Amino acid sequence: MPKWKILLPQQIDPEAMDLLLNNPDIEVVGPFKDPAEARRLIEDVDGVIVRSAFQVDATLLDRAQRLKAISRVGVGLDNIDVDYACKKGIKVLNVEGENALSVAEHAVALLFTLAKGINWFDREIRRGNWKSRYLGKPIEVAGKTIGLVGFGAIGKKVAELALSLGMQVLFYDPFVEKSESGAKKVCVLEELLKGSDFVSLHLPLTEETRKMIGERELRCMQPHAFLINVARGAIVDEKALYRALKEGWIAGAAIDVFEEEPPSLDNPLLKLENVVLTPHVAGLTKECTRRVAVKAVENLIAALKGSD
Repeated sequence: MPKWKILLPQQIDPEAMDLLLNNPDIEVVGPFKDPAEARRLIEDVDGVIVRSAFQVDATLLDRAQRLKAISRVGVGLDNIDVDYACKKGIKVLNVEGENALSVAEHAVALLFTLAKGINWFDREIRRGNWKSRYLGKPIEVAGKTIGLVGFGAIGKKVAELALSLGMQVLFYDPFVEKSESGAKKVCVLEELLKGSDFVSLHLPLTEETRKMIGERELRCMQPHAFLINVARGAIVDEKALYRALKEGWIAGAAIDVFEEEPPSLDNPLLKLENVVLTPHVAGLTKECTRRVAVKAVENLIAALKGSD
């Protein structure tokens, strides 16, 4: 007889799935096409493995009679009511650091897209505008300053890549005292915003960080500067960002995450040409998808063993 019953609302990487299915101590329940089915079956499980789209709220947790641990396939925990889970004695686990390289590479790819005008040139070529090459759009990134808001595993990896490109790196993070890499800490967010050619966001979504980048912060940035967000959409006030892009407070932005996902087709950001958009894909490289799923399974098994 299996020792633990594991709820799996959504499909995960095949290698991680094999770890579950080939473990004689585990019975897997799921995945499901209908999330409501997972919510019904949570009453009788020992562990849950979730991706970002499945919400683990207080109502769901109240239905769980045996639940010991929730393992997140990823870093962000904003889809889990962590405080309530902890009050009920349920462990909440994530895979911090496992996605750092993929997300950092995506941030740098967006930086280059903005700096070189790649998306703009692509559109102009398709319109037959070969003379676009003479309009002086691209800039070099070497010698430019990137300001990192948040300096955890991902922010540090972005700093490492940026420094290798000859960039200057500033970072703002009240929880990090200093950097050994050559990045310079600033203690006031406005100082970073004013002094950066690129501002890249790398912090979790909390009540403190929700709409942290609003009109006041965007007006602090330089008119030639660019904003990059590969963290969480709600960290940025999208209405203020639209105005900043439309009215020229900043030169452009690159966004991998949105307040509402997927964004509605009438989201005004989708109509602007000085914004680069990707569909929350920074951490979804083939390598990272496999790595975080395997780690999430390993984390859950270790937690369940520790609870016996």
